[in-house]
Amino acid sequence: MSILEKYTEEPKVAYFSMEIGLKDDIPTYSGGLGILAGDTIKSASDLHVPLVAVSLIYRNGYFTQDLDDTGYQLERPVIWDPAKYMTLAPEKISVQIEGRTVYVQGWIYFVESLRGGNLPVIFLDCNIPENSEQDRELTNYLYGGGKEYRIKQELILGVGGVRMLKALGFTIKRYHMNEGHASFLTLELLHEFKKDIESVWDESLVWNYDIVKERCIFTTHTPVEAGHDKFSYELYNQVAGDYFPEKVLRSLAGHEELNMTLLALNLSYYINGVAKKHGEVSQNMFPGYRINSITNGIHSYTWTCNSFKRLYDKYLPGWANEPEILVRAETLPSEEIWNAHMEAKRKLIDHVNSVSGLNMRHDILTIGFARRFATYKRANLLFSDLDRLVNITAGKVQFIFAGKAHPKDEGGKQLIKNIISYSKELKDKVKLFFLKNYKMDVALDLVSGVDIWLNNPLRPLEASGTSGMKACHNGVPNFSVLDGWWIEGHIENVTGWSIGPEAKEIMPDENMNRIDAEDLYNKLEKVIIPTYYNDRNKWIWIMQNTIGKNAYYFNTHRMMRRYITEAYIR
Repeated sequence: MSILEKYTEEPKVAYFSMEIGLKDDIPTYSGGLGILAGDTIKSASDLHVPLVAVSLIYRNGYFTQDLDDTGYQLERPVIWDPAKYMTLAPEKISVQIEGRTVYVQGWIYFVESLRGGNLPVIFLDCNIPENSEQDRELTNYLYGGGKEYRIKQELILGVGGVRMLKALGFTIKRYHMNEGHASFLTLELLHEFKKDIESVWDESLVWNYDIVKERCIFTTHTPVEAGHDKFSYELYNQVAGDYFPEKVLRSLAGHEELNMTLLALNLSYYINGVAKKHGEVSQNMFPGYRINSITNGIHSYTWTCNSFKRLYDKYLPGWANEPEILVRAETLPSEEIWNAHMEAKRKLIDHVNSVSGLNMRHDILTIGFARRFATYKRANLLFSDLDRLVNITAGKVQFIFAGKAHPKDEGGKQLIKNIISYSKELKDKVKLFFLKNYKMDVALDLVSGVDIWLNNPLRPLEASGTSGMKACHNGVPNFSVLDGWWIEGHIENVTGWSIGPEAKEIMPDENMNRIDAEDLYNKLEKVIIPTYYNDRNKWIWIMQNTIGKNAYYFNTHRMMRRYITEAYIR
């Protein structure tokens, strides 16, 4: 009996994502997009959704982050063995790349739910003897190499993924593209459903767009232009050859260059952004398409620390399978909320002290900032006025930063270097530490162990953001710019605090840096610090609200149910 036989008995939704983050031992993710994909899959397993996921294997992972003496980020490959965690499928498929036949095998990982759910994730792998050395490396690096490497990977994911599902015996009723990286799958489907017409005056008439479109769902994740992959047609022809006629492709993916987002938009019947505001911004970016919105979530059980799991189990049984039960958080005893938080905080602070020697204290207000170090996320906003920062926070606040910059993002690397420089400059006045090699276990310790979660991207460039959702599952309030999910989750002085004015921008405005920094300092000085030290009852009430008014809703169980009813069922 094939290991997949019972999984191929009924039609499935195929979920394609360039990266999937399931656990640290399987380093096939870089950040938020991959973690969201992993959380989506976990909720699908919990809810017994008939789903199969497809990604690439990345034998060298994303990277292990190190820092030199100046704070400059260094990258080392993450060498791991898929055979320790996955089963190799016997079937192989092939894709034509630069005129060569590139063979692809599939590793199967089963995501098991505590509720008995179990669904397969297929990781495509080119590192097999049949391939040349250069082709064996095509699934080694996540977001590595240049555009040529990227388009080859995206052909393997989209075209190879559809072929692998077919070879493994799956019947697919819906294809869900998590970002545009997988949109070549639409071309493979066009081939599959090509009309049986021998000769036509217009080649475009042989392609059955409607049948493909009714099978495809597209989720766009970024309002940042660089996040939408574009390739020259010269490069496409070099890599894909005559796989799909360029003339027809130009009508689907853009006349000037091959835009992967445009390709997905033109061949999907359901399109969505990942927060209400992001849906509006995406609609502005791509007028003429109907863009819906389903706000992201996080997998509640994965991102709740042990002390809060015990608290919820005691007073809100069933919360992990039905996170909406967390709406009853006002029934949680205040003292037990605080004790659960302090257990998580002691774990984090003790770890930071063990690697830093900073002697951070458990009784000091601790603010955390951790995410991908892209420049638009403004990790340096806090340091806009160092003298004022010191005057407000010296002896009262300590800060923990973490995050990785893309290996080719020199601006992001400079931000990390700057923060480490600030930590040295302020060391006798304000305790600040950069915790290196941010990954899932570090993230859970951070989102549960700090007192406040800080987030200050340049509006409206935060499509959704999910780290703040993880924080609120652990009773940690957000202090954030009104962008992404926080527009929907924010109630001032109730679930946390805003930074800057109401979000009205459709395009970013760099002039907001000064305004946002001023508001950040004012609220820290006049609202947040006094409340933390002088009104413990109100602080715990805000913690209750972050759970009962945010965590109950911003989870992937709710998100997945919306995908089922609005996108998958038709």
